[in-house]
Formats: sequence, C-alpha cells, structure tokens
Amino acid sequence: MSEKNFDERVKLKRAYESPAADDGKRVLVDRLWPRGVKRTEAAIDYWMKELAPSTELRKWFGHDPARWEEFRQRYAAEIHEHRDVLDRLRDLIRQGAVTLVYAAHDEAHNDAVVLREVLLRHR
Repeated sequence: MSEKNFDERVKLKRAYESPAADDGKRVLVDRLWPRGVKRTEAAIDYWMKELAPSTELRKWFGHDPARWEEFRQRYAAEIHEHRDVLDRLRDLIRQGAVTLVYAAHDEAHNDAVVLREVLLRHR
C-alpha cells in the first residue's frame, strides 16, 4: 500500500460528530466513554482502551497546550508498550478506512492526533 493511501485511510473525528458512510471502521481511542454519547448512536466498531493515554498521563496533561510537546513524547512511549493492539489497528487500516474517534474538545491537541502520528510514522 502506498504511503499516501495509508495516510488517507486514517481519519480523526470527535465522538460528538455524526458517523458518516466514509468513516470506515470507527475506533474509539479514549479510555473513558464520551459523556452524553449513546453507544447505539456512536457506531463504534472497536474500543481500543489500551491505546489511550494512561489515567496518570491524561490527568497530568489536562488538555493544556503548554504541555503538548511533552505529552506527545510520553504518550508515544506508552503506545509502543501495547504493540499487539497497535498491530491490530494497523491491520484494520490495511483493510480500509479507519476513523479514530475521540472526545476532546481541542481538535489539535488530543490523544487521537498523537496516535495518528505514530501510525503514520511507523507503518
């Protein structure tokens, strides 16, 4: 699979946005279920809690953009501790489009952004 094709297959979407036909497999990548989102309406195919930041890291980060760079480094290290789950996610991407679903309000500074970076960097 070409790099461009792989890049296009990994999408990001907030859990509060409606599912779309082109989402492909929808993978929730947060440790906690998004508040106020009904499971039946979320259309989540997989919930990969293991790939979410640890509770300690999530609380330390607190969605503070000033801590973003260090969060990215720490979280990337945590992701690599779960190679088996990361490999399952890569397999899904090889099969077709995958949307990483997250709950954070900040669309630029959240765990799904880092996870996508890791996936694209280490194919």
